[in-house]
Amino acid sequence: MYGEGLAMKALPREFSVGNHPNPFNPVTTISFALPVDSRVTLDVFNVIGQRVNRLVDGEMNAGEHRIVWDATDEAGSKVASGIYFYRINVD
Repeated sequence: MYGEGLAMKALPREFSVGNHPNPFNPVTTISFALPVDSRVTLDVFNVIGQRVNRLVDGEMNAGEHRIVWDATDEAGSKVASGIYFYRINVD
């Protein structure tokens, strides 16, 4: 039987998001749970609202996800030390 002996993990019932460690240096892991398959964008912004990096842009399956941000911008250069915000959009 397919999947015999494998534990089935229940899908999340609701959307959730968080990150750790916070504050971070030099990386942080952004975790989120999707109750259904969704189109997701995950962006990082500096304190003046400029997008620094887009970490996710596409369809993702329902379940738990972890994205590591290594404090780089879209060009792959390290960003300055400071406060950053992330925004996740889910359809």
